[in-house]
Order: sequence, then structure tokens, then C-alpha cells
Amino acid sequence: MRTLKESPWYLVAVLTVAYVFSFVDRSILTLMVGPIRADLQISDTEISLLHGFAFAIFYTVLGIPIARIADRSNRRNLIVAGVAFWSLATAACGLSRSFAQLFLARIGVGIGEAALSPAAYSMIGDRFPPERLGRALGVYTLGAIAGIGLALIIGGSIVGLVTRGGVTALPVIGEVRPWQLVFFVVGLPGLLVAAWLATLAEPPRRGVARRAGNAGDLWPWMRTYARAYTGHLAGFALLSILLNVIIAWGPSHLIRNFGYTPAEVGITLGGTVLVFGTAGIFSGGVLTDRWRASGRSDGALRVGVVSAVGSLPFGLIGFSTGSLPMLVASLAPLTFFATFAYGAAPAAIQFMTPPAHRAVASAVYLFFLNFVGMGIGPFLAALVTDRVFGNDQAVGLSVAIVTTASAVGAAAFLAWSLPDHRRAVAAAEGQAP
Repeated sequence: MRTLKESPWYLVAVLTVAYVFSFVDRSILTLMVGPIRADLQISDTEISLLHGFAFAIFYTVLGIPIARIADRSNRRNLIVAGVAFWSLATAACGLSRSFAQLFLARIGVGIGEAALSPAAYSMIGDRFPPERLGRALGVYTLGAIAGIGLALIIGGSIVGLVTRGGVTALPVIGEVRPWQLVFFVVGLPGLLVAAWLATLAEPPRRGVARRAGNAGDLWPWMRTYARAYTGHLAGFALLSILLNVIIAWGPSHLIRNFGYTPAEVGITLGGTVLVFGTAGIFSGGVLTDRWRASGRSDGALRVGVVSAVGSLPFGLIGFSTGSLPMLVASLAPLTFFATFAYGAAPAAIQFMTPPAHRAVASAVYLFFLNFVGMGIGPFLAALVTDRVFGNDQAVGLSVAIVTTASAVGAAAFLAWSLPDHRRAVAAAEGQAP
């Protein structure tokens, strides 16, 4: 009889909790833009570098070599080390006294988090058959959406409570500002998650010989199916801009233009992400599985097209009108469609890549997803606000412009790559056991 620790869904559950914590730690900064700007004397563009670029550059660059380690060694131990490292780095953000120090601490968060998803995708892929993989990865990816929602809801409450307390004197550390204290509160509990992850069993690798593949073996495969990988990587990277820009600058739009407090932002935006983001990502995973079961091997990419097309009108209308009722009404469908493909995208990589190289291929996917979505997307929106409009209050219009252009580009790339994706899936399935 299988024990709880041997259950595939227990593995998914524990990894999902870790994913939740990762997004809480990376997203909490968006609720503290005002006090951080005031204390460090920086602009929206510099905030975007802290939120996105500082995190994304090492998260993406180190993702591929870390994934090669995951393809060759114990993935559980790699994840445990990563969770502990990023939790300490998040707490270190609370020690920052300048833009440069906070930038370096955010780099540390990115380095630690780079160890999680490539290894997690590989572990889950070895525990589930292909016909159920879309749903399993959809549940895991729910951790991202739940983490964002909880970061806004709980983080908004923490920011509100801590801010009312003023400057706090901590032993050894000394005086810390309210926003610095928040980083301690959300970062240090991650060490408990690292200890829990250490109790997981390393799953046996499915259909892989004793010698694991390497990145050099993957590149010829990717060149053979260049259109499939180009369309997938570009399409889903552009699609990821939508949610990243909304999360990065939606709170500031509500605070600057409608007088919201961080706690009110948490309830409005965080609650919407938690409910409708969860529904979107799970629905996309289920649809991916159903389309594959019906013989549509390109079902995961079709889900991406639906996501882009469905998001387009709501991002444009909600953030460009300046109407609070219109914005609030648009947030639910926008969040639903913006998250619809988050389970389908990593599943597509698993389907189109031979088993020995899935962790590295996943890291390549995450490189583009996060470098473009988190590193470039929020930066572009901030640049439009600072350099085109020159007005902090125009942040909503900047979000509308960037999300609309991204949705159009994502739909075009994904639709263009459908035929080659089907060929890649057929060839990869021929190498699976």
C-alpha cells in the first residue's frame, strides 16, 4: 500500500507550498513602493529594477546550469538548498539601507528561487503519466497565483499593521523601518518550508538511462524544431508580461489614483488573483488534458492562444478608462485569462522534449518567461510612465499599453508555431518509454 509520502499528489502539494512562499517573497515589494521610494529616494523605473530586473537576471541566468544539476543529481536536495537561500535573502532585504544593497538582496532571492521550478517540473513529470501531467503542473503552478494573492492579501495587512508601529528597534540589527520589518516577517518562515521539503523522497526518473543527458544534447533537438520552441518561448514569455505588469503596477495605480491603502489593495487585487487566477490556471490545465485526450497534441499551445485573446479587451479597457468601477469589473476576467495558460506552458515543454532533457528545457522556458515577463515587462511600464507621460498618475495607462501589445504578440507567436509543435511532440513521444 502506498504511503502518503509516496503519493504523487503529496509531492505536488509540498512543492506547491514552496512555490507559494517563493511568490510571496518576490511579490511583497509591490505593496511598499511608496515608503521604499521615499526612504531610498528612487523613481518608478528604479523600483521596477528592484522588483523585476534584480530578481530576474540571476534567476534566469542561473536557471539553466542549476537545471543541468537537477538532471544529474538529487533534485530534492537542490530545492531544499534553494528555499533556504532565498528565505534568508528575503530577510536580508530588511537590512538594506540603500538602493544598491536592496538590489543585491533581491539578486539573492532570484538565485535561490532559480533552484525550485526546473527541478520541480522534472520531479512532477516523473511521477505522472502524460495524460495527467497538464493537471498536475496546473496545480503546482497554482502556487504562483496563490502566492501572489496571499502576498497582496496578507502582505497588505502586514504592511498596514507594521506601518502603524513606526520605527522598530531589533536586537543586534538596530532600528528598522516598517517596510524593512515586513521582509523579516515574510522571509524567515521559509526556513520551515525548507525543512519540510527535506522529508520528500526523490522520485525515480522516468525513461532515462543511468547517464543523464546534457544541455549540449538538447540544442540540436531545439534547432530541429526551432519554430516550435521559438513560438512557445516568445509566445508564453509575452503572455507572462500581462500578470507581471498587473501585479507590479496595479497596486500603485489603485493607491495613486483611487486612494486605496495597502490593505484595501490586498483585498481587492489579491482576492481577485487568489480566486480568479486559481480558477484560470486550473481550467487551463484541465482543458490541456482534455484536448490531448481527444487527440489534439497541440492543446497546450491552443490554451495559450485562448489566454492571449481573452485577456486583450479586459486589460485595455480596465486600465485605460480611469474608471474605478470599470477597472474592478475588468479585473476578474482579466486575471482569469491572464493565468489561463500558466499550467499549459510548462506542460507543453514536457510534451515536446525528450525525457532526459526536460529539466534543462524547463529552465530555458523559465529563462524567457521570467526575464521577459518579470524583468522587462514591469520595466517597460515604468519607463512609459516616467519617460513618455512623465506623470506618476499615468501608471494605469502605461499598464494598458504594455499588456495590450504583449497579448497581441503572444497570440501571433503561439498560433504561428502550432504545426511544428505537433511534430516535436510526436518525435518526443517516440523517445519516451
